[in-house]
Amino acid sequence: MTDDIELTLTATHGPAAVGKVTGEIDLHTAPGLRTRALELIDQGHHYLILDLSGVGYCDSAGLSALIGIWHGAQDAGGSLALAAIPDRLMRMLTLTGVDNLLPHYPSTADALSAHQGAPDAV
Repeated sequence: MTDDIELTLTATHGPAAVGKVTGEIDLHTAPGLRTRALELIDQGHHYLILDLSGVGYCDSAGLSALIGIWHGAQDAGGSLALAAIPDRLMRMLTLTGVDNLLPHYPSTADALSAHQGAPDAV
């Protein structure tokens, strides 16, 4: 585990934004990820897409952070979608049932297409 997590804004499309997450999401890094994502939502990016292709590890604290980000987006009238989820993390989401809560897509392009096709949800 490391203390490094990075959330880089890679694209914006009106109220939608794509952020690429790189690093390990664990007890030490999850609060920073949540804070950064909620800042993006507060800046008007209510429809947030997180590209998780750069995530090498995620524990229960990371899962909790993703759910917290989803709540923040919902509170702002938006949504959170996940894209390019590594297999190991997808298994965790499926085992916990979180895959039913958080929309997920094979790529950020697919997530953006879904958002553009349904303006009230990503």
